Amino acid sequence: MSKVSSIGLSIALTVACTQGWAATVVPMKGQSSQQTQLDINECNSIASSQAASTAQPASGGRLRGAAAGAAAGSAGAEVRGRQHDEFYERIDDDTKQDYRQDRAKETAVAGAVVGGSRQRQERRAQEKTSAATTSTAYTSCLQGKGYQVNP
Repeated sequence: MSKVSSIGLSIALTVACTQGWAATVVPMKGQSSQQTQLDINECNSIASSQAASTAQPASGGRLRGAAAGAAAGSAGAEVRGRQHDEFYERIDDDTKQDYRQDRAKETAVAGAVVGGSRQRQERRAQEKTSAATTSTAYTSCLQGKGYQVNP
């Protein structure tokens, strides 16, 4: 066994990629360290572009929450008013409308808070999924080029 091939077989590069995963890449087909670095860079680029193309940021959660809250508040105010029919019927329509609008505003604020919270939860879950997908794409690419990738 020549000195060059034994060195080539024993080369193991530890790579810390910008996406945050770390892996030990071992050339299995006698690739040089220069070729290994080129392949790592190429696979990193492929994995990053794949992750960027599949990522869709969550948006509009606060607005959707506020709309749902306003609708629920207005409907709830109407139901509460109807529970007291004898008094509710004596109130003029403008006062009833003001009451429904006030309740809608209050619950719209709560809905916006809930909607924003859900949006953040969705974004975090999406980031985890994206990181896992990127790591899998990176590993698959290197394995396809003849490397063993260890976490």
